[in-house]
Amino acid sequence: MSATARMWKPSLVSTWLLLLYMVIPSPAKAHANDSLNADTAGIHKARLAGVLIAQGTLYVASVTGLYFAWYKDYPQSSLHLFNDGNEWMQVDKCGHAITAYYISRIGYATYRWSGVKEKQAAWFGGLLGFAYMLNIEILDGFSSEWGFSPGDLTANTLGSMIFVGQQLAWHEQRFSLKYSFHQTKYAQYRPDLLGDNLVQNMIKDYNGHSYWISGNISSFLPEHTRFPKWLNIAVGYGAEGMTGAFSNTAGHNGQPVPEYRRYRKFFLSVDVDLTRIPTKSKVLRGIFTVLSFIKIPAPALEYNTLGQFKVHPFYY
Repeated sequence: MSATARMWKPSLVSTWLLLLYMVIPSPAKAHANDSLNADTAGIHKARLAGVLIAQGTLYVASVTGLYFAWYKDYPQSSLHLFNDGNEWMQVDKCGHAITAYYISRIGYATYRWSGVKEKQAAWFGGLLGFAYMLNIEILDGFSSEWGFSPGDLTANTLGSMIFVGQQLAWHEQRFSLKYSFHQTKYAQYRPDLLGDNLVQNMIKDYNGHSYWISGNISSFLPEHTRFPKWLNIAVGYGAEGMTGAFSNTAGHNGQPVPEYRRYRKFFLSVDVDLTRIPTKSKVLRGIFTVLSFIKIPAPALEYNTLGQFKVHPFYY
């Protein structure tokens, strides 16, 4: 399959799955202390049934949709591996990890809402994230144009375990995986590959993607600290100069592309954990939860593999 199709599919899957974070019922309870009280209340059978039905329906609908959108018109083969570890300077692998992380987080939230005990809900949520992404890898593995990616599987596993490990150790997410995006100059040379409008750029242009580990400082301080509970510190990763998956390629319809150097970027910034902002409003709490996977634009320090240090007054 062309680099265009191979790159677009996982990006679109990751973006669409992150949007599920906005519609699953009561995701805020993944962070709320009162969700722990469900242990004494027992299983809410009606809620759990609804959750399982919703998960099954979303699974069947999404996998069926993916099959007809991405696999149906391409030749099938026996299950085989594909080494895509060097694609997009591993920025795509960050997308896999964050997707598995948030599916796990969603699963945990809905199981807790249904009365499932803390430990079991954490493991079930993590398995949900891992299993869903595994199905996508298997579909890839039976397509002669793609292949089962060990690199993707590793990233998916890491994303789920980042959630499970923290939930078991601390009963909260002290480190969250986050995403930010800005438009870049590279898409104009490869609109077929990197998108020709803002929405497509957000999905397809890895040059503009940054992925972050955002750590909550107050979580490691004494319980009654006056330090702002919503203030985080974040480290990020991105890459630029990419007009092709493994190496830079000619422009759309063979048009020449400037000889950009591909390089990695590393960031240090501050962030806001929106779910820790105190509010009595259920509406605001829901909005904060929906937006919590986005890294808040803020000043940032950058070091890149071109040997440059940069100060960004406002980076996203």
